[in-house]
Amino acid sequence: MAEEKRIPAVFYRTDSGVEPVRRWLKRMRAADRKIIGGDIATVEYGWPVGMLVCRHLRSGVWEVRSDLDDGRISRVLFCFYDNKMVLLHGIIKKTQKTPPADINLSVKRKKEVER
Repeated sequence: MAEEKRIPAVFYRTDSGVEPVRRWLKRMRAADRKIIGGDIATVEYGWPVGMLVCRHLRSGVWEVRSDLDDGRISRVLFCFYDNKMVLLHGIIKKTQKTPPADINLSVKRKKEVER
């Protein structure tokens, strides 16, 4: 029997129906999508997971950490709501720390989800 997801991932959706993380992923190379998807699946099936894959940022926003080819690093910011992992925002990091503007956007989207 296949292992069940502990925390299924869903995409955050704006009022107009746009799913920003899905849109971001579709613009990426297939190899990058596979790596990011695998890291998201690690959280879905193995929650709680440790620092190498996942880290709490602030205000209930977490990040899935993915190392891509060519030394690039991606982050998918998410929150938990209604026993689901809601994918709020995705970025390719260009600095050591996750940029505050990206965290703030994710916190804003988390509040929208909770309404």
